[in-house]
Amino acid sequence: MNISVKDLGDVKVSYRLIPSETSYTLVFIHGFPFNQSIWDPQMQALQRYADLLSYDVRGHGNTVSSHRFFSIDLFARDLLQLIDSLQLKQVVLCGISMGGYIALRAMEIDAGKITGLILCDTNAVADSNEAKLNRFAGIDTLLKNGNVPYADNFVGKVLAQSTLQHKPHVVRHVKQTITENSPEDICATLLALASRTDTSAGLSKIAVPVLVIRGEHDALMSNEQTRQLTAGISNAKLEIIPGSGHLPNLENPVEFNKAVSDFMAGLSG
Repeated sequence: MNISVKDLGDVKVSYRLIPSETSYTLVFIHGFPFNQSIWDPQMQALQRYADLLSYDVRGHGNTVSSHRFFSIDLFARDLLQLIDSLQLKQVVLCGISMGGYIALRAMEIDAGKITGLILCDTNAVADSNEAKLNRFAGIDTLLKNGNVPYADNFVGKVLAQSTLQHKPHVVRHVKQTITENSPEDICATLLALASRTDTSAGLSKIAVPVLVIRGEHDALMSNEQTRQLTAGISNAKLEIIPGSGHLPNLENPVEFNKAVSDFMAGLSG
């Protein structure tokens, strides 16, 4: 797939855009600390349902930022600027984990640009004090040991045991996406995650169709967080992806793609 670069001023965004014959654009927003390649199974399978756009969030992959003062708000504004710059229409955001935080913040800033939402293994609640301290501990580990040990530990948290045991290609892919990011950019993003705003109050205002997806064995996002997210949005539908953890799009792409394609087919009537 051809990689393009869009200059948005203080950030040069690396992205892939695959056109289709539909009127929708499905924008994939990766989680922390990965890059757009985690959406490869979707970029190869869902072209029938929408134009497909994946991109590297600032500080990740091949997107180049002029500074490391990151925030979820900044990531969301980058996304909205990219949508404007590429003149995308009928935009459906599909964000996983941190990508969901970005999508929800983008909705708060400019809901008029967004036609639908797919929120995967994410939530609307700001970090608790305990979660903040865990982020800070992660920064300490990265600065002391580098990103390779960090990646080894992180993979064990995000993937289901069945994936760790039986899908070594997924494990290798996820580790690679982490280690391709610099320790400094990962640390900057950890601070952005720890300082993000709570978007719970805006859930009741979401008027577009919403699909909430959760990996059956996700150890990072609890069932309670998923229930809170789904209950807070009046027209949200929940899909549980079996045999997967925090990254169901990679761990069980067949079922994940089916949930997304059914949702997109519903939008187009």
